[in-house]
Amino acid sequence: MRAAVLHEIGQEKLEILDDIEAVGFGPGKVRVRVRATGLCHSDLSAMNGVLPQPAPFVPGHEGAGEILEVGEQVTRLKPGDRVVICWLPACGACPACRRGQTELCLAGFMNAGTPNFRRPGGDVFGFAGTGTFAEEVVVDAGCAVPIPEDVPFDIAALIGCGVTTGLGAALNTADVEAGSSVAVIGCGGVGISAVQGARLKGAAEIVAVDPVASRRESALKFGATKAVSPEELAGAKQQVTGGEGFDYVFEVVGRSATARTAYENTRRGGTLVVVGAGAMDDFLQLNMFELFFDEKRILPSMYGGGDVLSSYERTIALWRAGRVDLAGLITHRVPLAEINEALDQMRTGTALRTCIEI
Repeated sequence: MRAAVLHEIGQEKLEILDDIEAVGFGPGKVRVRVRATGLCHSDLSAMNGVLPQPAPFVPGHEGAGEILEVGEQVTRLKPGDRVVICWLPACGACPACRRGQTELCLAGFMNAGTPNFRRPGGDVFGFAGTGTFAEEVVVDAGCAVPIPEDVPFDIAALIGCGVTTGLGAALNTADVEAGSSVAVIGCGGVGISAVQGARLKGAAEIVAVDPVASRRESALKFGATKAVSPEELAGAKQQVTGGEGFDYVFEVVGRSATARTAYENTRRGGTLVVVGAGAMDDFLQLNMFELFFDEKRILPSMYGGGDVLSSYERTIALWRAGRVDLAGLITHRVPLAEINEALDQMRTGTALRTCIEI
């Protein structure tokens, strides 16, 4: 089958190969024909080494498709079922799951060192244990979550990561209060989803911050009340909050510099929500006096900070009701053969979300 492969960490281009085989099928596993996959910034972060990932590997973790085959002991899925790929499934038995924090379950990482694919030259891994930039994937049955017939594959793919992460940051992690002031730093697909989540919660002011003009324009269409460049943030803070700072600031970039900016623009007693996935050697510096004196809450948000399956169901319900716009997030649709052009668009910030149709 075909798949897009990165041979070495640090390379910018993927090679489309047709000699790839999905491996690992057996008891408790399913084989999925991927129909659509979103291009997420985390894929770029894995490619350039910001996120740890063994190579060679097939990027992609935000996908949807249909079940081709189910292994023994799989009872809730059957061939033909339409599913979204969940890259971080919950085991249901670990301490985190028993506490109801299923997004913190580490079971999905246990197979991170196991190859997902094979080609004549050797083993190939899948990013986040999946690797959806391929025509087929073999995953644990828990990674394949059934979706209703009325949910298109491209919409389902977004729900698999970016939308769940952004909406959940506002709805679950921050639990934004109605009438509050919000700033969202970084307005790609995840940031725009955080904007939509803040709007759903009734935030009075939502300031979108991004260096790319097209993204700022998009943020206004999705519910932001103001959109500014990073250089204009100080002025927006003064205008919207009288200089006090925002009630909630969402950092959706994954860098210590922007996290520090987010902290400084959060009011005393306010909430900073860290949504972006950053590097292990990138440290956020806070002095002990400001940490104590300002009493700002710093809340990391992993995969939307809530039960993933419930978040999927909630997002579908909101989408059906017209309360969130998911189709509008997909600004580009391209075939797998054009994936490198799509990567360049994401690097330059000219795409919110690109759907790779496979």
